Amino acid sequence: MWQYEKKLQYPVKIKNPNPKIAQLVISQFGGPDGELGASMRYLSQRYSMPYDELRAILTDVGTEELAHMEMVSAIVYQLTRNLTPDEIKRSGFDKYFVDHTSAVYPIAASSLPWRAEYIGVKGDVITDLHEDLGAEQKARTTYDNLLRLIDDPDVRDPLKFLRQREIVHYQRFGEGLRLATDRLDSKNFYACNPSFDKNCGK
Repeated sequence: MWQYEKKLQYPVKIKNPNPKIAQLVISQFGGPDGELGASMRYLSQRYSMPYDELRAILTDVGTEELAHMEMVSAIVYQLTRNLTPDEIKRSGFDKYFVDHTSAVYPIAASSLPWRAEYIGVKGDVITDLHEDLGAEQKARTTYDNLLRLIDDPDVRDPLKFLRQREIVHYQRFGEGLRLATDRLDSKNFYACNPSFDKNCGK
């Protein structure tokens, strides 16, 4: 199990609520490349990883993604606190507000709720690690897009931190892929399946 320290991994202190920005940032909670999907992907993949080192990477990164989900949720919550009905209507936040008030609900900026189809869990070392490498780059791109659109420094600061962690995770999965590739041989199911290749293992 884990020991949970009751503070955010990086501080979120937003002075000015802005529901327009919240509707963009929420994609990194419940969008196709958001933190909820990342944590579910890695914490699910870890059970079928055959190497202790890879399970450790998936556990470390998967639990850190939960901390990132917490940060993104804090950003969204602080951006939507204490809104007046007029602010809700003017910002276009009214459609979300009708269904969820100011609760943080896993949804994409495009208004699609989170879906399990966003994550890949195949049970094959190489396939899953390539999924993870791609996922980290897609999340990094989403943070890049958010930073292009948002000028509030209180929001940009934690987003920059989160973007940097995507790069670190990409590097960790790259190390995991090298480790897996070094250990796989022609007799290993993941590299060679005799059901499809009669020369497998020879």
